Amino acid sequence: MARVRLPKGAGRTLTGLAAVGFGCVCYVYLMLPDVRPLARTNPSSTAFMRLREREAAAERLPPRQVFRWVPYSRISPHVKRAVLVAEDSAFWDHQGVDVEEIRRSIHDSLRKGQVPRGASTITQQLAKNLYLSPSYDPLRKIKELIIARRLEVALSKTRIFEIYLNVIEWGDRVWGIEAAARTYFGIPAASLSRQQSALLAGAIINPRVLTPARPTRRLLRRQQIILARMGGDRSTPALAASPDLDEAAEPAAPPPQRFPMSVDEEEAQGNDETGGPAESAPAAPPDATPPA
Repeated sequence: MARVRLPKGAGRTLTGLAAVGFGCVCYVYLMLPDVRPLARTNPSSTAFMRLREREAAAERLPPRQVFRWVPYSRISPHVKRAVLVAEDSAFWDHQGVDVEEIRRSIHDSLRKGQVPRGASTITQQLAKNLYLSPSYDPLRKIKELIIARRLEVALSKTRIFEIYLNVIEWGDRVWGIEAAARTYFGIPAASLSRQQSALLAGAIINPRVLTPARPTRRLLRRQQIILARMGGDRSTPALAASPDLDEAAEPAAPPPQRFPMSVDEEEAQGNDETGGPAESAPAAPPDATPPA
């Protein structure tokens, strides 16, 4: 077997580049935020909230931010189930990064000749919302992965899920499940039904376009997919790993339930079969009518 001879000095160059790359990764790691205070302190703001404030100010829109924290124990179990099956069905099993989902995403993209679909876990989404931005910068993705691992080490799964449900974007400057429940349905998060929960979970993919206030056919399609996946009332941990509770009392997480394809893929498959959903807003289904 013939040896490949590198040009003179190429070895030193590669070593130097590797050292520089390693140094950059170490610098990024050291400069990332300390997530440990989140175990006992609820975040009052996020990077995404501040971004939307700047965007609104640039457009000279009146100040507006709907954000109300609610403990995990006062969030409807339907919401928890709907968000899990929509966004990260293996949440209770992985350690922040779903390696199996990434592998499947890459395999499917190579087989179909498409750009890999998103495989971000709930923990990764939380890392992005709390500290980063919605950009597609590769460095941002590296930061997201590192922060996600830090979150998994420092916080319990229940605490991660509690923060996620309270800070993610659910419309134009509407943040968290309590604000979303009161904005769109006029009720607290604890009272959300299966239909309402599935509608809210279906909007997470693009909450500034897919709004429960005016559900498009696409959002209603996603709602039906999520409702089918929810099935019966599959349990989720009922105790909150909140600052005033003992995390040792947290119940065991239920086993993960994977689906053959993501909600996005099933939605796309349905679009292929029907010719694609119209984006006009039909009449809202039962339980989906927002308050007057």
